[in-house]
Amino acid sequence: MKKLQQLINSIIKYRLAIILVLVVLVFLSAQQTIKNLSVDNSLSIWFLEDDPSYKAYIDFQEEIGSDEIFVAMFPVENAIGDLEKENLLELHEVIDALPYVKRSFSLAKAKYPIYTNTKIKFDDLYNTKRSEKGIKNLLSKLPNISSQLITKDYKNQFFYIQLNPTPAIEAQREAIPREIRQIISKKYSEYHLTGPPVLNEAYSLGIYKESMLFGLLTVLVITLMLLFLLPSKRYLLVSLLSVAIPLALLFGIITSLGFALNMISMLIPTILMVYSVSDAVHIINIYHKEGLKNRNFHKLQLITLSIRKSFIPCFYTTLTTFVGYFALYLSPLPAFKNMGVFTCIGLVLSFLLVYVIAIIGFSFMKLNFQESKPILNLNSFSQTQFVLWLNSFTTRYKTSIIVVFSLVLLYGVYSIFQVKIDTNSLDLLAEGHAKKDLRIVESQLNGSSRIQLSISATKGGKILNREAVSYMEKFQQKLETNPLIASAVSVVDIKSFLEKRTPILFQSAISKEKIESTLASADAKANSFFKLFSDDFTSAGITVSFKEMNTSKLQQLLNEIERDFVKTFPKEFYKLKINGFAVVFAQLNRFILETQFKSFFVAFVIGFLCLWIFIRNIRTTLLVLIPNVLPLFVLAILMSLLDITLDVTTAMITPIMLGIAMDDTIHLVYKYKRTKQVKGSPEARMNNAMMYTGTALFSTTIALVGGFLIISSSAVPSVSHFGLLCAVTVLIALITDIFYLPALLKTFDR
Repeated sequence: MKKLQQLINSIIKYRLAIILVLVVLVFLSAQQTIKNLSVDNSLSIWFLEDDPSYKAYIDFQEEIGSDEIFVAMFPVENAIGDLEKENLLELHEVIDALPYVKRSFSLAKAKYPIYTNTKIKFDDLYNTKRSEKGIKNLLSKLPNISSQLITKDYKNQFFYIQLNPTPAIEAQREAIPREIRQIISKKYSEYHLTGPPVLNEAYSLGIYKESMLFGLLTVLVITLMLLFLLPSKRYLLVSLLSVAIPLALLFGIITSLGFALNMISMLIPTILMVYSVSDAVHIINIYHKEGLKNRNFHKLQLITLSIRKSFIPCFYTTLTTFVGYFALYLSPLPAFKNMGVFTCIGLVLSFLLVYVIAIIGFSFMKLNFQESKPILNLNSFSQTQFVLWLNSFTTRYKTSIIVVFSLVLLYGVYSIFQVKIDTNSLDLLAEGHAKKDLRIVESQLNGSSRIQLSISATKGGKILNREAVSYMEKFQQKLETNPLIASAVSVVDIKSFLEKRTPILFQSAISKEKIESTLASADAKANSFFKLFSDDFTSAGITVSFKEMNTSKLQQLLNEIERDFVKTFPKEFYKLKINGFAVVFAQLNRFILETQFKSFFVAFVIGFLCLWIFIRNIRTTLLVLIPNVLPLFVLAILMSLLDITLDVTTAMITPIMLGIAMDDTIHLVYKYKRTKQVKGSPEARMNNAMMYTGTALFSTTIALVGGFLIISSSAVPSVSHFGLLCAVTVLIALITDIFYLPALLKTFDR
């Protein structure tokens, strides 16, 4: 006590110097944040660089070609008209000159094969010298390719822009879509643009706007709540500074280290502000109550007593919340790792600074304590009367309460196995122009995403032979009947076209060498947008197009492709490799599940140990732990009933909620175990603890619920679900703390 008083006295003595230092640090942090704050929604934040799937994806881009592709749709009068071709060619000339563009492709660049003089040469598929009927007839013989270039009614053209591999464009990613739009707008007044780069841009813009909006709304909501929750208006400035200063310093650290906001880390400001105000409310309420009880204390004694009484429970609540977030560091997803680390840094800053700011703030105040008079209040509601009713209710009906809550817990255990694991990429995007364009394009094209199937011989060697092509034909037929696939393009399409025009070319009497040389020449650079073979002809490629879909459907598609391959090709002689971002994205389900198991297990074990050390009684610890896991089971019930999936945002909810759920419990149990005024039965000690801490419990819960409801207002469905589930879970945690926990302790704790 004496050392604590000396420390507090030193803080008060040097308070002006401390204030000056904090002002300078906040100013520098704000300057750094304004200068360097950015948004990063690149692939690298979701997958570790040493992840085999990520490395394979980057290697695929280098070898075969990037699937970072813009897909533009141009409504036109006549898709095969002279003017329309001229416009496409002019656009190709400008686009192909851009340094970050690998190639562009459209009907104006497409070629078709002509077999003449024992060789294949290529001619323009879009030749306006040919009659309209002739062009249409030619296009009908290459249905898989032509469907990717124009719509059936000839009223829309499609234009593709393939960028360089992902690592080469990351530094320019923000500027690329803007420049592409400017170029297209000069040629076409009406167009629809989509594809991975466009969706990525929309994600990033949405993140930036919503993070700013969340921050502003959180400040307004917290200020409004403080007007109700604080015992006096004189504490308002202390509370707001306790929120603002740690957040400003944290963002200064984040931006100084070169990190950017993403869909996960944009939630940090709201979460941190809500946490900071919760601790500030606890400390202020204790200071005010002790001031009313000990009117003969001088200021230093009163501040010391308040800090001592609040420090241990606040330390343990910070520790359990810290554990919940730090458990995210075990996730295989870098975005979660960064979220966990930086939130933990923010929690430590908040915990330390809230005491420093409170001590300095209290030192400037006079010792004129009055009964609690919030700036705003609800005259019809008395917290004291409510707590008295609670104490009476949990004593009279403790057995019934235990039975009801325990049944809910059991149903929650069952519901865990009903929760689906799935990430819908469109749920990560708010309604807007990008989403609208995606729907319009996919309604006509049936697919804006693609993967590359690579088929090779198990023993090596060239894949060009009659047998392999025959297997590919059967395989492609199966692919084309798959309802999830929009189109599949391979050498089979070229072979089919040549067979119709030159039937003799593929007759059995023709030599194997002749067929191989013919097919090899079909992989012309003019058609390289659809990669038919590897450069050394050891593998054949099939380009598969499909709509944007969730990870479960994506995994289903990949499984069906592999199943059809095994049914078609002898697996001892041929092997299949599926390449593209979709393959990496489909693995999110596994990463999410891994995040849940690892993060929750670590948070649970460490949280249990913290409670045990704090309570120092294994029986009481187990009784206290049960109400803290119940909100998570209720969370599972809600997710299963509302059909909310476990996705990239909700994946981090359980370790976070476990840490937060323990906060109110610790404050209540601390007073329950440390009661000096009341000795005897658990009922009496719990009733006294509830009277002392009830106001703070309600206040912090209201603050937390308010903060998470702000997140639930997000236009991004996935983020909105996260905020809503967190708000409900925090509310359930309060209900279990004021009903289930007292009933358990009053019944079983001795």
